[in-house]
Amino acid sequence: MSRTRTERAPVDALPLVNPHAAGLDIGSEEIWACVPADRAAEPVRKFGTYTPDLYALADWLTACGIETVAMESTGVYWIPVYEILEARGFQVYLVNARHLKHVPGRKSDVQDCQWIQRLHSFGLLTNSFRPEAEMCALRAYLRQRADLIQHRAAHIQHMQKALHQMNVQLSQVLSDITGVTGMAIMRAIVAGGRDPVALAQLRDPRCAKPEAELAKALTGNYRAEHVFALKQALALYEAYTTQLCECDQEIERQFSALKPRHTDDLPPLDSTDKHNTHSKNAPAYDARALLYQFLGVDLVAVTGLNASTVQDIITEIGVDMTCWPSVKHFCSWLRLAPHNDISGGKVLRSRTLKTRNRAAQAFRLAAQSVSRTQSAFGAYFRRMRAKHGPQKAIVATAHKIARTVYAMLKHRKPFHDLGADEYDQREREREITRLQKHAAKLGLTLVLPSPQPA
Repeated sequence: MSRTRTERAPVDALPLVNPHAAGLDIGSEEIWACVPADRAAEPVRKFGTYTPDLYALADWLTACGIETVAMESTGVYWIPVYEILEARGFQVYLVNARHLKHVPGRKSDVQDCQWIQRLHSFGLLTNSFRPEAEMCALRAYLRQRADLIQHRAAHIQHMQKALHQMNVQLSQVLSDITGVTGMAIMRAIVAGGRDPVALAQLRDPRCAKPEAELAKALTGNYRAEHVFALKQALALYEAYTTQLCECDQEIERQFSALKPRHTDDLPPLDSTDKHNTHSKNAPAYDARALLYQFLGVDLVAVTGLNASTVQDIITEIGVDMTCWPSVKHFCSWLRLAPHNDISGGKVLRSRTLKTRNRAAQAFRLAAQSVSRTQSAFGAYFRRMRAKHGPQKAIVATAHKIARTVYAMLKHRKPFHDLGADEYDQREREREITRLQKHAAKLGLTLVLPSPQPA
């Protein structure tokens, strides 16, 4: 007799997959650990969060014969525990807290660590993806760099606010107040300069606006409190810029220390396919050359990607594409593939799940940047936008760029852009083939018009 909906097989009836498993419930001040009942007189113990306590936890797990440990990936409290246990040789499972809710069962009468240990011993928990250790270290530097850029951007707004309060319309005559001209003028104002003509003479020759218009924009009401606000905002901006340069030096050192993923000689890097558009947020080092020497393939050549974006992607996904069985699994992990709810053999709903995956965000930004390019990705984006709208076009194009990066990393194939015209021609041929097949099913023959003479 089949079970009714209210009758479920107990979790304890499942076969043991990981008999040497432990579960951890990690908090800010205490850690609860659970091992199988036959491994210790007290299978559930509490540990502190100081480093000696973490070493004591590792020693206790070793004494209990534990081989694999599962923990939730909440906050940042798990990071030192993970690193210490991994260094001791344990197989550590970092589990998404949402996945624990998907497993039916009751845990109101037990500690969370006991529930995690039970699920892990039955093989019901999935390990979260983490790249190689060297990539994790480099990822930490790049995330720190992104935080520095974000904090520095706030002080740019503070400088703009102080200038507007003085009615110094510097943002109307300069496209970027943190450029050469803007920084020279703001430093002169903080130093006591008030003459608009003298301030306008600090104009860089590459500036588009004439000196007379700059002098008119620099005629302001220089009140002391507003100049003081500008002085502090400028000092903080320059302090973050100094920290950013130091971070770039460390990232360059980390990249240079990485062992290349290839053994053969590489052809010379062709960097003429990208416009040399300088950005104040771009790396201070030659990131493209370092990435090319490390990966053995030039990912920056992909339309829509730049050196900063490739750095973020590589440190998030790693370089070993065998972690995913196929490119479909890879795009599904990025949440760039539709999630289908299927019941009874029918697709009830299909949508793209929300995600905070930094690599997916980078691919989406790359998809937005190709919308107006005369490339194959650009032509594909415009075709998808005409059919499904801009939001779905971004996801679809990001999915295509992600598949390209996956193939390049796995097979080390160089990127070759077909171009918008070639893509449109191939799409036209595919559409004609589809129409011919559809006409044949209806018992019809599709007759193509003869080409017109030139």
